[in-house]
Amino acid sequence: MKNSLISMAKSFQGLEMATSYTHIPVMCQEIMDILAPALSADHPVMVDATLGLGGHSSVALARFPSLRVIGIDRDPQALEIASKNLHEYSARVDLHLATFDQISEVLQGETVDAVLFDLGLSSLQIDSPDRGFSYAQDAPLAMRMDGDTGELSAADVVNTYPGDQLESLLRHNGDEKYARRITQAILLEREKQPFTSSARLVETITSAMPAMNTRHGHPAKRTFQAIRMEVNQERPSLESALPQALDSVKPHGFIAVLSYHSGEDRLVKKAFNHACMDQVPHKLPLVPKEHRAQFVAVTRGALKPTEQETKDNRRAGSARLRVIKRIEVSDERS
Repeated sequence: MKNSLISMAKSFQGLEMATSYTHIPVMCQEIMDILAPALSADHPVMVDATLGLGGHSSVALARFPSLRVIGIDRDPQALEIASKNLHEYSARVDLHLATFDQISEVLQGETVDAVLFDLGLSSLQIDSPDRGFSYAQDAPLAMRMDGDTGELSAADVVNTYPGDQLESLLRHNGDEKYARRITQAILLEREKQPFTSSARLVETITSAMPAMNTRHGHPAKRTFQAIRMEVNQERPSLESALPQALDSVKPHGFIAVLSYHSGEDRLVKKAFNHACMDQVPHKLPLVPKEHRAQFVAVTRGALKPTEQETKDNRRAGSARLRVIKRIEVSDERS
């Protein structure tokens, strides 16, 4: 990874203003404390697989002076801002414009001491009015994390997906209790005119919800989440990325995942549980070395942010942190 800071393929209008965006890294103290044994090693390397604006990486680079960070993000604008935010550490930072399921391609066989995933949206994506992620302001229905380069948009999903596919999407990606009612409302409205803006979609979703349900959080939150995850293929990407992360970590290295959605957390839990189990029937009296568990759980279940952090940073409220550690597999069972 000699190409420290990649050159952007695009320039962005108003980028200087965008660099003023700030991001409060979620559960940062807990993550740094857990990863400390690995990141305090001799010239450790951490993959920040969802770099965003560089919040977690900035803290890690400041705390661990010999640490090198390999940062990955699919959003060119976020990556450009992160390069500015991490400028003072540029000699110890390699940035890559890629999706996190390209970890193996980025590392090219290099093993690392830690891999960190902070799933979901960055502050930049949420707060940029032209990206279409927010249900709080009107914008074109895009929701592409990689800018305008993706083939699929939120408008494509809303206007072209068959009803059963759209309903399933809202249930599985959004945990939306009223998926059928919302889907029926969307189908009815798109027959009149295709959806082009987030405001009309929000109005349609809200009209389909029981009045009492609109008192508990924004009624469009889960639907927007489900559509965003589909546009960016977040769950399939995570399914592909986790095995690559497992293969890339050295003995005594860590994998930490922050998720904000129950479906993603279940996916992480399943992958981690599998990695922490012997890959033979549990009653077998002698487990061959090559089939023994390669990892152990560091967190018992999923850690949650403190009540104070949730008060200080509302976006931390749904966060769940899971961490596992690669172990040395000896020839003999202890």
